[in-house]
Amino acid sequence: MENKNFENLNLNEDVLKAIQHMGFETPSAIQEKSIPVVLEGADVIAQAQTGTGKTLAFGAPVISALCDKEKKKGVKALVLTPTRELALQIKDELKRLSKYSKTKVLPVYGGESIERQIKDIKSGVDIVVGTPGRVLDHINRRTLKLGGIDFLVLDEADEMLNMGFIEDIETIMESTSEEKQTMLFSATMPEPIKKLALNYMKKDVEHIAILKKSLTVDKIAQNYFAVKNKDKLEAICRIIDSEEPESAIIFCRTKRGVDELVEAMQSKGYNVEGMHGDMSQNQRINTLKKFKKATLNFLVATDVAARGIDVENISHVINYDIPQDAESYV
Repeated sequence: MENKNFENLNLNEDVLKAIQHMGFETPSAIQEKSIPVVLEGADVIAQAQTGTGKTLAFGAPVISALCDKEKKKGVKALVLTPTRELALQIKDELKRLSKYSKTKVLPVYGGESIERQIKDIKSGVDIVVGTPGRVLDHINRRTLKLGGIDFLVLDEADEMLNMGFIEDIETIMESTSEEKQTMLFSATMPEPIKKLALNYMKKDVEHIAILKKSLTVDKIAQNYFAVKNKDKLEAICRIIDSEEPESAIIFCRTKRGVDELVEAMQSKGYNVEGMHGDMSQNQRINTLKKFKKATLNFLVATDVAARGIDVENISHVINYDIPQDAESYV
């Protein structure tokens, strides 16, 4: 059977040009299944892992639909996501998809001046990508009006549930138009997420599931080392010295674990920095920039802080602690 390409998915020409410019030729499974359904106007519940191309799966049809709609003032689409890093990453991807359509995308999250965000919203924006807390703050200040939005996307819904955002999400959803189209993306489908979908989505919801059988990539060599807790630092240093990776990301379960490992590795002369939720937004962005530019060799991060981070040319991923679940591992 011949693989579908993006030209077969009825996307707007400007969006197709942007996808070609990004270097994509064939849609991933989640993209191939989601794009036509979103373009048809259906509400969508999609179960797919991190790293399967979800942002393009909802971003391409949403931007395509906005291009084809009659222009109107105000925010037209809202994307909710659990962390600042993911909000920035989704914003970057949506901006790339908007290269030729000039769709305006704005990220809103805590740790950054709310006055600046208010000014940006007032100047005119089509898509807002934000964390639930900051979006709710804007709603309460009446600086973000969602009554006229056409699209609502809940990305990493299970992670937002784990982080305690479910009530905020419900409040946000209640402030949106009943006519909007809603898309929910989640790696897992716990009961509260199903209930949320049932309460706030249309009855004719399209369910899409990308099976877990391809959780890992065949080309990745996977190894594990059984060591006592007290020997883990020595073990990771030996692995790094032996493998000599130019760029590696190291995962820890806790923020304290990140700080302790970074301090220990720095004392041994490694070019390493950490990233977790207690650091300032500027610190996290600067650390990630250095890692992307390869002026930083090793990044130690918590699972949540690094969830969805897209950095090319990483040769090694090291789980210093056992990951919480298979999705975090991937």
